[in-house]
Amino acid sequence: MENVVLIIHLLLALALIGVVLMQRSEGGGLGMGSSGGGPSTAGRSAATALGKLTWGLAAAFICTSIFLTVLAAENSAGTSVIDRAGLPTGDAGDTDGAASTPALPSAEDLLPPSSDDTAPLVPKAD
Repeated sequence: MENVVLIIHLLLALALIGVVLMQRSEGGGLGMGSSGGGPSTAGRSAATALGKLTWGLAAAFICTSIFLTVLAAENSAGTSVIDRAGLPTGDAGDTDGAASTPALPSAEDLLPPSSDDTAPLVPKAD
């Protein structure tokens, strides 16, 4: 089902590109270069068939994007890629002499000193 929605999504993207490129240019890209009055300040023009088709394709494209996002979230695993690959994490006692990962500091070492502690802020010598 995901493949069908993905193919529809890609076809919508190609159709949307084609319809946008077929539309008539308003001239003066993004309203630049127009001085004073003119057609850009005359208000909104009537909706053409290509304009309506563009809105319809854009709405369908957004709907398929949201649907694909929901499908991807449902299929995602709660574990990391390394966990799924089955690689050793390094804490199982290496016997080949390879350097193991350093141990994490304890929670007490990560806390800031209390307000009544007057000891200097220097690391402990190990």
